Amino acid sequence: MKANRSTAKRAFALLALGTLGSAAQAHTGHGTVGFMVGAAHPLGLDHLLAMLAVGLWSTQAWPQGEVWKGPAAFMGAMLVAGLLGASGWELPMLEHLIALSVVLFGAMLVLGHRQLPAGLALGVIAVSGTLHGWAHGAEAPQAGFAGYAVGFLVSTAMLHTSGVLVGLGLRKALAERKDWVTPCLGALLGVAGVALLGQV
Repeated sequence: MKANRSTAKRAFALLALGTLGSAAQAHTGHGTVGFMVGAAHPLGLDHLLAMLAVGLWSTQAWPQGEVWKGPAAFMGAMLVAGLLGASGWELPMLEHLIALSVVLFGAMLVLGHRQLPAGLALGVIAVSGTLHGWAHGAEAPQAGFAGYAVGFLVSTAMLHTSGVLVGLGLRKALAERKDWVTPCLGALLGVAGVALLGQV
């Protein structure tokens, strides 16, 4: 029991640290280049919520040894889309679509993995990764794209990991109540997505 509580505390501590990072915002730092700018870019609230949701969803949909599937699908699609965005390809209403992806992740968590096939969930995660990666690429600095890309990949991986740890902590500490805790988190995520959509 103590181990479960310790795991949950560490997970929530990581989530809190990630949330504090959102103060950096996703769309700042255009005057500098390199790794740090890339690392700061996913810390805007829209990106942060989506990436945490992917990690959380993955712990609900797959056994512990396979939770990497969701983050891997997101990051792979994000990198390809980042290259397209940096090449000057434009995607209409990108910010609106990113906010909608947060709402969609909230709905996924509310419905639960039993009502959404894992393959379809991976497709949704990959599409969301594409949108977020396109935004990263579109705002890439004029020089130093490689370091910038490494930065947003590392930051994204950390956010996914935080979501996974939160999900695993909930699964262990709240085994008997996770069936309503996760949907509640999903509802909050959906509300946050709607709020973000209203601000675009």
